[in-house]
Amino acid sequence: MYLEMRNINKSFGSFRASEDVNFSVEKGELAALLGPSGSGKTTILRMIAGLERADSGDILIDGKRVNDIPASMRGIGFVFQNYALFRYMTVYDNIAFGLTVKKAPADAVKNRVHELLRLTELEGLEKRFPNELSGGQRQRVAFARALAPEPGLLLLDEPFAALDAKVRKDLRQWLRDMIHRVGITSIFVTHDQDEAVEVADSIIVTNKGRVEQVGRAYKIYKEPETAFVSQFIGEPVIVEDFGKLNGYEKGDFDRAIIRPEFVEAFKSDNAHFKDIITYSQKGVIKDIVFKGSALELRLNVNGVEVVTHRSLERRPVEVGEEMNVIIYRLFAVKDNTTELMQNSYLLKDDPTGEKLEKYLYSDGGYFAG
Repeated sequence: MYLEMRNINKSFGSFRASEDVNFSVEKGELAALLGPSGSGKTTILRMIAGLERADSGDILIDGKRVNDIPASMRGIGFVFQNYALFRYMTVYDNIAFGLTVKKAPADAVKNRVHELLRLTELEGLEKRFPNELSGGQRQRVAFARALAPEPGLLLLDEPFAALDAKVRKDLRQWLRDMIHRVGITSIFVTHDQDEAVEVADSIIVTNKGRVEQVGRAYKIYKEPETAFVSQFIGEPVIVEDFGKLNGYEKGDFDRAIIRPEFVEAFKSDNAHFKDIITYSQKGVIKDIVFKGSALELRLNVNGVEVVTHRSLERRPVEVGEEMNVIIYRLFAVKDNTTELMQNSYLLKDDPTGEKLEKYLYSDGGYFAG
């Protein structure tokens, strides 16, 4: 492991910013620190950088404990949320700054800056000042400046936060490709789960100063280990009395988390669902929201509100229309534990899941209903 955080604790007065934080990042990996505002993401990043000191625990970089090593000696590049570019320096001088501070030879500085201009697609802009650049270009300058001294670890604090949606989306893939091309171990902070899933190799989910779960995006999405993760990841609806839904008994669980992809809503005359319509129950469309690539339907099913997405290619539906609704699965929650629960009606008749897969993954009239 290139970076290790071992039993890290940090308080600001009575506020616990980090509580027994443990995780590691492999060499060359791009990791995301993901969590809501106030969850401790930036504090963790600043402790790694040496800008904050941990109260207890060990921070290891490339096998070396760095707790007592000054920030300037840790071999870390840092990209700040607001880029922190020098307004009165050109693009060239901003990128060269770290090298000139280290008194690198002029030829070495020139070669490194031009290498980074090519790498970050900023050639031809080296004489411009920050106020003459777009937001995306400024972000690339900040990235190039952080890479110039050839750090072993790159830290990025919400690198896309100051950008508009279109530029932010374009730069996500650019950043991922660039970091993998350079091969530098990197960690970025974000509160945007789509950003984390799209960009990161691994995700570290934080909440109230604690690490809730660490792993690949797919595993965290499909197998949340805590109630917080199941509610934070995806587009969940929290349902208290999920025992009103066909195929489920509430038992001693507190509530359920139901994601849109767990729900199917269809018309009774849709032949594709004829074999499983007996497991459904009636639901009434309460609201329809256009989401660009799909419609979001909010339905009332026996007093329980659920949400599903509907392809624009399917038959149009209206508010107040009655639908047949099946919830394939849900996450049942008790305290801070979560358990994936399958629809018992479907399991009883289809224990292998083959019949269900037929409806989930085959068109067969699906788009009509």
